[in-house]
Amino acid sequence: MRPPLPAWAARPGQGELVVAVDTPTLDEALRLRDRLADAASFFKIGKELFTAAGPGAVAAFRDVGRVFLDLKFHDIPATVAGAVRAARRHGASIVDVHASGGGRMIAAAARAARPDAAESGDRSLVLAVTVLTHLDQADAAEVFPGAGIVEQVRRLTALAWKAGADGVVASASEARSLRERFGNDLVILTPGIRPGWASEAHDQRRIATPGEAARRGANYLVVGRAITRSRDPRAAALRIREEAAAGGLGAR
Repeated sequence: MRPPLPAWAARPGQGELVVAVDTPTLDEALRLRDRLADAASFFKIGKELFTAAGPGAVAAFRDVGRVFLDLKFHDIPATVAGAVRAARRHGASIVDVHASGGGRMIAAAARAARPDAAESGDRSLVLAVTVLTHLDQADAAEVFPGAGIVEQVRRLTALAWKAGADGVVASASEARSLRERFGNDLVILTPGIRPGWASEAHDQRRIATPGEAARRGANYLVVGRAITRSRDPRAAALRIREEAAAGGLGAR
């Protein structure tokens, strides 16, 4: 049985900001953290920073907020379970795995995200990555021929949900459809968020503004360069939070 969501988990349409800290060194990451001190409380640590700085990066950001450890685990069930267990013990609030790893792998990750009777502390949320946001339909056809992106995202979400994942990583383009089909208990984290005023280009193809993503039911919005490469990261983060709040389901 899937346990209830922790009290801190963002609700559908809340669009809580998660700042992607994609820096090559921990020093750069910490400078950014300090500039965002009162503007953001959730941070994404991905492969670049984690490879450079290791678990110390998680600890450094846990001092000021929560961490989404975005390593997209994809391996045999026992290996993924061990990685998720370690991530939880390091203090990651959210971890992700590739849904294409299959139901047994996802189930193993979900079990590992919960502390056992001998441990203390909160559990981590496990989200399953569906279709990466840099793929458009032409790109996706190379990976899963014969299926549209929305169809593939729905299929992988159903697999992950049945296996015990707390939710999925999916673009805002699919968020409303997933919310309608799977209800409000499904956690949806959306990359590919790009404010209309952001000038920085990025790799994502399936994008949305903060307000659009929140309105479609996203729990979390991941934003990187629009904040981290801004002249004033704090002001950019606050502006994105305002746009998400204005567009969110609670504002309707």
